[in-house]
Amino acid sequence: MEKQRGNRKTLIGTVVSDKMDKTVVVQVTHRVLHPKYKKFVSRRVKYKAHNAENDCGIGDRVLIVLTRPLSKEKRWRVRERLMRAERM
Repeated sequence: MEKQRGNRKTLIGTVVSDKMDKTVVVQVTHRVLHPKYKKFVSRRVKYKAHNAENDCGIGDRVLIVLTRPLSKEKRWRVRERLMRAERM
């Protein structure tokens, strides 16, 4: 799911890993129409996002925003946590 707020591209996804310090891996799912079979197919992409407070956990829904390169693979930053996951 993609939104445009101001001049920065934002995405909404689910945190799938929080094992790194100040970094989370966010999985974003896009639904695209198959060109031949005309059925909707889910495509998943994983992004590494900067999480300075280390407050996001696995399963949280987050809003990430495109930013300058912070490391070799990290180009996104967590703007806000939209929904917290149920913890056991």
